[in-house]
Amino acid sequence: MRLDTKHMRYLTADDWRTLTAVETGSKNHEVVPTPLIEKLSGLRGQVHKNISALAKVGLIARLKNAKYDGYRLTYGGLDYLALNTYRKRRDVYSVGNQIGVGKESDIFVVADEKGVQRVLKIHRLGRISFRTVKANRDYLRNRSSGSWMYMSRLAALKEYTFMQALRENGFPVPEPLAQSRHTIVMSLIDAFPMRQISSVPDPASLYAELIAMIIRLAQFGLIHGDFNEFNILIKEDESQETTGDNTTEKRTLTPILIDFPQMVSIDHANAEYYFDRDVNCIKRFFQRKFHFTSDEKGPYLADAKKLVGKDDSVRLDVSVAASGFSKKMAKELEAYMKEVGVDGDGDPDSARGDEDDEGEGEDEEGESEQDISKDHQTEPTATAKCHGLPDSVGESTLAELQIKDQT
Repeated sequence: MRLDTKHMRYLTADDWRTLTAVETGSKNHEVVPTPLIEKLSGLRGQVHKNISALAKVGLIARLKNAKYDGYRLTYGGLDYLALNTYRKRRDVYSVGNQIGVGKESDIFVVADEKGVQRVLKIHRLGRISFRTVKANRDYLRNRSSGSWMYMSRLAALKEYTFMQALRENGFPVPEPLAQSRHTIVMSLIDAFPMRQISSVPDPASLYAELIAMIIRLAQFGLIHGDFNEFNILIKEDESQETTGDNTTEKRTLTPILIDFPQMVSIDHANAEYYFDRDVNCIKRFFQRKFHFTSDEKGPYLADAKKLVGKDDSVRLDVSVAASGFSKKMAKELEAYMKEVGVDGDGDPDSARGDEDDEGEGEDEEGESEQDISKDHQTEPTATAKCHGLPDSVGESTLAELQIKDQT
């Protein structure tokens, strides 16, 4: 589904209370009974008007074949709740263009009250895998961890937590600024995905730097799991060097690592497989794109493990699990991603995926969900997992959608 913020300014305080009640009830109900929504919202006798208003713009949905009268939260409703949280915290003031779309996420330019541009990443696990999961509907209904929205929350929490830990330990990653539900706000990197770069002045140096990053991650107990040209941004910095009377321009390329939901510990059962895949992805890309082949074999996980704990490095896989993203969460997320085929293969051909998001609108009655995106269908200016800002997306293109404080 597409993010459409135009209805936010029209939601009343009671609408927000009703939407929050549906979210709260969703923790224990696939379809939240209407009486429970009324009880949780505290809107005795008038909640039906708010339910109707929310359903009309696709923020909640009424299932046609449900055994009782009730509603479920849609991804659109979850988007609005996350944006409302950012609005209250003053993290996001306006929403701009979509600059990236991946198999499991959407990426937008946003801005704070001062006009500083940021990146909003919305995790949408289950979008691409809808057809395969639909066949396993019974399996999903019998497990709370089978909820796409719950898993998207875990993916966002994992990425935010790992990004914080990596940033604090000097890794070149975007700055994590805020996290709510299935979304993350991070700094905007003025860079381009490595897959879009046709040539570099010194491919050997860039290759060595990327391989060193893989080894350093392992030194801290981590394997990225999806280390490829789609998840590496190249930032270009220009400087001047003066030697005597001569001044020359120097161009420095800095790789920035993004996208961390697939990251695993070096103690993972398939750690060697993921480590080798990361290394081979870089080797193949440099051979194909830059016609560069390293003379050195490896590196290998066994050699990288020998460096664990050296140079005062800490086990980030351990510290992250202790600081918010638990081992139980990691197991649930990994099991789900394996079940639905989300294994971080970086395939751009399936990036657009099923726009229906869990088949929204497929089983509902006419009142419950309407297509609010037909008049706003615009192609993103960049595809796959691009966090860099293309030249065609500037500050002037931001839609100034002030979110009124209704509470």
